[in-house]
Amino acid sequence: MAEQDAAGGSPGADVRARVRFLTVTARSDGQRLDNFLLRELPGVPKTRLYKALRKGEIRVNKGRAKPGQRLAEGDSVRLPPLHQPARRQPPPVPWYWADRLARRVVCEDDDLLVINKPAGLAVHGGSGVDLGLIECLRQVRPADRELELVHRLDRDTSGLILVARRARVLRELHEKLRGEGVEKVYLALVAGRWPRGLHEIDAPLEKQARASGERVVKVSRDGRRSVTRFRVVERFRDATLLEVRPLTGRTHQIRVHALHAGHPLLGDVKYQGEREVALAARGGLARLFLHAWRLRFELGDPPRPYDLEAPLDDDLEAFLGKLRNQLI
Repeated sequence: MAEQDAAGGSPGADVRARVRFLTVTARSDGQRLDNFLLRELPGVPKTRLYKALRKGEIRVNKGRAKPGQRLAEGDSVRLPPLHQPARRQPPPVPWYWADRLARRVVCEDDDLLVINKPAGLAVHGGSGVDLGLIECLRQVRPADRELELVHRLDRDTSGLILVARRARVLRELHEKLRGEGVEKVYLALVAGRWPRGLHEIDAPLEKQARASGERVVKVSRDGRRSVTRFRVVERFRDATLLEVRPLTGRTHQIRVHALHAGHPLLGDVKYQGEREVALAARGGLARLFLHAWRLRFELGDPPRPYDLEAPLDDDLEAFLGKLRNQLI
């Protein structure tokens, strides 16, 4: 990452006290501005970064910028003086995470590393989380110097996640994700009997804050367009297993669209009601029943097809077994 300061000083000086200009390299080409800032400014609170964006303190090519703006190689990013705690080394990866991740590699080649992420592991550190998936991988794979997350999964969601091993692969997959080049299929268990005629929900979603300060997502006319397709896989007495295809990539999209339909996901501590809590408790479900099951896309020139699947974890299969045998 090329760096200059407004006074023309050397990069070795205390640049935290001055305006800085960073030149976007190939590594960050196609990356969202907010994700770029989080990586380049570790320790600066997200709220401070978004405030700086709203006030125009952070600019791209001398113009105001929004958090979701995509950067291009060669762009100049203006950074104001922001308090940035001294970098500290992340804690070592616990042996159990290193072992689990090694056993959950679904696909590995020169371009990609595909992991069946376990529930409970965030994809990256921050907001009180010292180590996420990407930090763990960078520690246990020090020879992979360009590892970057291609997309995200919620901490409580398990399943397939793509990690690029080359900058050009990251750019290509980001381009595909902005269009229809990557098919994502999830398995979700919702409470109740899903309506037979409900195959698609097209409802705008907006991030909001509760009185407690907790951030949630709600259906709102002022939100961004969000589309999710649903197909029934299996029906049970008090629940329905669904195959879900999100056509847009909004935060908590599947969870909130299912809630909007009146059938929240089981194990969802943020959005479920008392009925769902009781059903999950009876069957011993201690996590969100949402799993990134399948990814399909093409990569490279000539294009190589990828058709990847990750089976449900044992605890989710066990819960389905209890439903099938009417033990819940």
